[in-house]
Amino acid sequence: MSTATQARQNHPTPPATPDSKWAALRWWSMLAIGMSQLMVVLDATIMNVALPSAQLDLGFSDTLRPWVITAYALAFGGLLLLGGRIADLMGRKQMFLIGLMGFAVASALGGAAPTFTVLLAARVLQGVFAAMLAPAALSLLTTTFTDPAERGKAFGIYGALAGAGGAVGLLLGGVLTEFMTWRWTLYVNIAFAAVAFVVGVLAIAPTRRERGVKLDIPGAIFATLGFFAVVFGFANAEEHGFAAVGTWGFLALGVALLVVFVLLQRRGKSPLLPLNIVIHRDRGASMLGIFVAGAVIFGVNLYLVYYLQIVLGFTPLQTGVAVLPLCLGIMVSAMVSTSVLMPKFGAKVLVPAGMVVSAIGALLLMMTKADSGYALHVAIPMLIVAIGLGAIISTSMSVGTLGVDRHHAGAASAAVNASQQLGGSIGLAVMNTIVAGATIAALDSGESQLESLVRGYQGAYLACVVLLVVGAVVTGLMYRRREHTAVATGEPAVHM
Repeated sequence: MSTATQARQNHPTPPATPDSKWAALRWWSMLAIGMSQLMVVLDATIMNVALPSAQLDLGFSDTLRPWVITAYALAFGGLLLLGGRIADLMGRKQMFLIGLMGFAVASALGGAAPTFTVLLAARVLQGVFAAMLAPAALSLLTTTFTDPAERGKAFGIYGALAGAGGAVGLLLGGVLTEFMTWRWTLYVNIAFAAVAFVVGVLAIAPTRRERGVKLDIPGAIFATLGFFAVVFGFANAEEHGFAAVGTWGFLALGVALLVVFVLLQRRGKSPLLPLNIVIHRDRGASMLGIFVAGAVIFGVNLYLVYYLQIVLGFTPLQTGVAVLPLCLGIMVSAMVSTSVLMPKFGAKVLVPAGMVVSAIGALLLMMTKADSGYALHVAIPMLIVAIGLGAIISTSMSVGTLGVDRHHAGAASAAVNASQQLGGSIGLAVMNTIVAGATIAALDSGESQLESLVRGYQGAYLACVVLLVVGAVVTGLMYRRREHTAVATGEPAVHM
């Protein structure tokens, strides 16, 4: 009898167990989680290109047009913390599947909408189910991939999709609008959700309600109303400016409600958002990093689309293809950052460095003129911005959920998603104000309309540069040294 045979008899292969079955399927679960995240993020931008066609078809006014985008952002941002806690309360897999089904139904309703009112209601419903889906997806990722090396790869993929989703939305929106109709920018979600649902049912391990978790009703009310007021205030600023009562009034109300929310969380026995999640230095720095990245992504996406279509005269399809460097740059950078660079340098180096790289790209975008060429003055700076953003997002998302107790995974994931959503809402509002002021000043000085628009876009890129530089300094000071932060290196997770 050979030595190998003897060894097999003495140490027989252990029988398959339920845990080993789910472990073997973990990368299939990554497919479902990744598709759901891509769907949620791209829906913030996929209708941008399709809006003129939808407006012509349904006959609504220019003043109502922004609400097709804002309605989604309001419901999504306002309900994220509640959605995350419900995932902890009811079970993450269950909420993930419910979120997918609800999102698909809402998308079908929007695609078939006969009137603006139905379309708006569908966008609100999409936001509601996205607020259930996004925290559940990220918390499933956090609890499924616990091995340090695999965690880095998984968060690289997830961060790539989270960061590039907005640009993918622009590309997909352009293609669907050009070759089909605007309605397919909503119908396409049914395919995403269906695949993610089937794979999720088969590959994601069952989850149960976390013991000791209760729903903090007062906290949920104040958090939801507070975030809603803040997002609404900044959305209102995009159209009416910060001096309008509808802007500063809602912002003041939102801040007051969130202050009450924080006071309730300090005293509550089962808080909606345990404060130790966000006051931990590394996680707090990560959420700041995601906030900055969210603002920059939304700003760069929007004003690049305006520049390409209005100034350079690109079609919707050409615009979608033109933002590919942004998609690919973020995806490649995110995966390389978490799997290769994080173990070597840690978040303290990688996140600030990513912000500096993106700031250089935004600085180059400021040099664009009305007659600039695409390749040199748009594609290359866009790629540089994307490389930095990929490093920021994937690293911040990984560290932002690291070391959180399992029964708080949904709450932590919701806080991470809320950081990106608030960053996008606040960043866009501030940048729109800057763009409007710079454009009017350029027109008053005698510049042409196109040159004035470019001046406005340059103001937005300057705001991105300032935000990124300040963010690099602050996160660099906040993050602890690499040996104190467990980031895909095999070091023990940091608990607080």
